[in-house]
Amino acid sequence: MNYATEKSPLANPIKMCELYPQHKDIYAELERVICGVIESSSFINGAAVREFEEALARYLGVKYVIACANGTDALQIALMALGLERGDEVLVPAFTYVATAEAAALLGLVPVMYDVNLRSFNTDSHTSFEDIEALVTERTKAIVPVHLFGQCCDMEAVMAIAAKFGLKVVEDTAQALGAKCKVSSNAAGAAAELFAGTIGDIGTTSFFPTKNLGCMGDGGALFTNNAELAAKARMIANHGQSVKYHHSIIGCNSRLDTLQAAILNVKLKQLDKYLAARNNAASHYSQLLRAFDPLEKYICTPAESDFSTHTYHQYTLIIKDFHRAAPADAKANECAEREKNTREQLREHLAKKGVPTMVYYPLPLHKQQAFSNFGAEGLVLANSEYLAEHVLSLPMHTALTREQICYIAEAIKEFYCVSQ
Repeated sequence: MNYATEKSPLANPIKMCELYPQHKDIYAELERVICGVIESSSFINGAAVREFEEALARYLGVKYVIACANGTDALQIALMALGLERGDEVLVPAFTYVATAEAAALLGLVPVMYDVNLRSFNTDSHTSFEDIEALVTERTKAIVPVHLFGQCCDMEAVMAIAAKFGLKVVEDTAQALGAKCKVSSNAAGAAAELFAGTIGDIGTTSFFPTKNLGCMGDGGALFTNNAELAAKARMIANHGQSVKYHHSIIGCNSRLDTLQAAILNVKLKQLDKYLAARNNAASHYSQLLRAFDPLEKYICTPAESDFSTHTYHQYTLIIKDFHRAAPADAKANECAEREKNTREQLREHLAKKGVPTMVYYPLPLHKQQAFSNFGAEGLVLANSEYLAEHVLSLPMHTALTREQICYIAEAIKEFYCVSQ
């Protein structure tokens, strides 16, 4: 259900995501590189594309970055590069955006859904890894951990499962570019804190405008330390060719255009600043909301895993159901209002106060009609189902002010104080 958001009394309206201030700060440099692309007229595979790939590789500390058209393509190309065949099974979380499982289904693979942790929304140390292992069959070839809302999965545990069963690992990093994950050892045998997307066989990300690092259109990328995998992914993204008109394998057409690469080159230099702004906003949210509800009677603020940093792509609460008895003289419409899910009542209240909210995601993948033919029908994944009914994301972007955050927190507090 969508709620019409009224105007708040603040000088600046509150938006779920505000991109203009980010671009205003670097407008002159953006104008310069965009004009440079126009002057060169090299709109496809221009120099900026390779420059961005190399810059992102340096930032992530990974050997190879392959830019592509969008994050969904990145997932599909990754699965193709791994050589999976029709009918092979791929383990994916049920609580995530559809692209994670959709990319597998488009290739004739079978997405097999598993549950996530109730507090972190991720595959982490509190997830029942025994339940995930129980899903592995002789057809299972890969697992796709999703670093949801900006925080890493427990990659050490994921990699242990992959090693045990010989699975390939594709990290979906669309929401967590810039997050770091602690692992006990890396290829050199030393303790390490590695970027999300650089731990498994191959990582993928999206540069959709609202992402941590967003372009002004669509864009995506893959990253890996495996030279053979990188070469194959690059071929697949270019119609299966490494030499023009010589097609070695079946591929697709998935390119990051030069304009977007030039824009991303500028914005990559600002990424750490953007992530710091998101973390500051999240810290302020949590401080205010925990002061109001220290025992989490009404809401749970985001849990931060001890093995991961957080980029706060989204600031997502868990809204607990708060049942109230209707007065004896209540009218029918008042009773119906009280029967609403508490989350929906809160959303409506916030909308009236000029505060937009979003629900990511209202229906877990195993409940989606699109996957009813993949063995998901009748599957019960309690955590994913609970989260779908109780999560609520508040405005989160790099231009949020303390005044706006205080206003939002007060609006939430007001809802519960009035409701009691």
